[in-house]
Amino acid sequence: MKKWEYLTAPVLIHNTKMILDNFGADGWELVQIVQGASPEQLVAYFKREKQ
Repeated sequence: MKKWEYLTAPVLIHNTKMILDNFGADGWELVQIVQGASPEQLVAYFKREKQ
């Protein structure tokens, strides 16, 4: 059975691609992005298989 670890991270709206690419390079898979407290704030939820 696979085991997962999760990460929640803020994402800057003006630099989204670079931030997501960096997490992807570390093995994190994006699950969802939601709006934070204001329209300029985004929160990303990631998962990856535990080693």
